[in-house]
Amino acid sequence: MRKWISVSSPPIIIVLLVSFGFKMNFNNQGVPKSLQANKSTNFSFPQNEDYAEHPIVLPPFIGNAYIGFKEAMAFKESRGKYGVVNSLGYLGKYQFGKGTLELVGIYNPDYFLVNPQLQERAFKTNIARNKWILRKDIEKYVGLEIGNSHITESGIIAAAHLAGPGNVKKYLRSLGAHDVNDNYGSSISHYIKYFSGYDISMILPKRNAKI
Repeated sequence: MRKWISVSSPPIIIVLLVSFGFKMNFNNQGVPKSLQANKSTNFSFPQNEDYAEHPIVLPPFIGNAYIGFKEAMAFKESRGKYGVVNSLGYLGKYQFGKGTLELVGIYNPDYFLVNPQLQERAFKTNIARNKWILRKDIEKYVGLEIGNSHITESGIIAAAHLAGPGNVKKYLRSLGAHDVNDNYGSSISHYIKYFSGYDISMILPKRNAKI
């Protein structure tokens, strides 16, 4: 009996040590704080999606800095796919309209659709443009509560991407009375709430920002 114990114990000890070793590998050591998950992010999905045929895959929460903001926006708009054109003709990962593309200096939608780098630049440039247009409203309303939403800069900018900065100005100045829905049911109030709290301060306001 003792001989069996003496032979069996080392493998058992090794198994236990390996087990503890695997558990230790799943902590957050070495991961930048801005990339660590600290809360869940809510998303709404297209109402006509065939979930049985196409299972839902949620993106990882990758922090509240700019990269987290842009990837959350991209997932909401297109599930992060650069080559998407929706039923209304909106293009790419961030679902730009042709008119908005022209405002940031892009006049070839076909080239835009197959150029991921250009799509990323367009998104960042449009944020700078909208920050300039909404700079006074950002200064005045950030930190306030409108409806059931805490107003933040990222929420305002997300809503401007959806409905345009002019409609966001009307929403804020009417204290939520002027809300706008797109053809898929997303509203200014929805974007302000669900894209709040991201730090996009790295992008500075720029008048007539263009690529």
